[in-house]
Amino acid sequence: MSENDAGFNRDRPPVAEDAQGRPAPTSPVFFTMPSNLLPDIPDIPPERPVLIAGPTASGKSALAARLVEDGGGVVINADALQVYACWRLLSARPSAAEEAALPHRLYGHVGARQTYSAGHWLKEVAGVLAEGLRPVIVGGTGLYFSALTEGLAEIPHTPPEVRAEADARLAEAGLARMVAELDAETAARIDLQNPARVQRAWEVLRATGRGLARWQAETAPPLLPLADATALVIRPDPAWLALRIDRRFDLMMAHGALDEVRAALPGWDPTLPSARAIGAPELVAHLRGEISLDEAVAAAKLASRQYAKRQRTWFRNRMRLWHEIRLP
Repeated sequence: MSENDAGFNRDRPPVAEDAQGRPAPTSPVFFTMPSNLLPDIPDIPPERPVLIAGPTASGKSALAARLVEDGGGVVINADALQVYACWRLLSARPSAAEEAALPHRLYGHVGARQTYSAGHWLKEVAGVLAEGLRPVIVGGTGLYFSALTEGLAEIPHTPPEVRAEADARLAEAGLARMVAELDAETAARIDLQNPARVQRAWEVLRATGRGLARWQAETAPPLLPLADATALVIRPDPAWLALRIDRRFDLMMAHGALDEVRAALPGWDPTLPSARAIGAPELVAHLRGEISLDEAVAAAKLASRQYAKRQRTWFRNRMRLWHEIRLP
């Protein structure tokens, strides 16, 4: 990406380089945003909380960093995969240098084999808010934002034996069968194309005898009501975003994404939440000799574009009251 590209931001720090003169693996090149984005943001009082949602590769992390750099505060992660320590490159986490330059919280602090839910995240956010810094909460996990601004039901923990049963049920019977076994009220409310959401709903029903929707009806008050924050949602042109997704994955591969996955290969468990990192299953398949590297890269790019489409659908349906930032 050059200074003449629409996605180049002249106000970002210089890009770090490795010994061969290439952008370093932790370079801000992964997180650049269009330089014309900032004028579209409404005036935000320096003490007011900010929420930034957007699909993968849309530049939201750089925007959050810019707001904290200019107005103070702390960048708080709201991405379900950027919490995992094993995925800096594949999850497009801010670089170590960026994390050190500004206050960042809830990035890379969870082990790959740990279970981490929206409930865990919300409790940790409450702790960060208690520190007193103005929060700039950024990410692409819509469920985290809805839990934050609408509240989260106190659903009992899923017993390990029910989780194991659900894993086996999904593998043997398939997603459609698991959807058919949900209660109608829950099925009408969740994303039935998302295996993780369907399995979670199935587990709740199996473990408690009550549908997820019934539990959610007893939701506690929100930690940060939407009216108390400036909420921004990035809505990029799909074709523009697809090019950025492909370009970014090429950069990730050039700077060590395959090695990152190779390090996670011993004891690889595809049922773990951390294994849902886009690109990880595809590169694991290559490392196991099941597909070529070119096939793995192509499949990972396709999975990224499909994920971005699901994110855009969620934001369109659930974030209608948020301030839109259209790109490019």
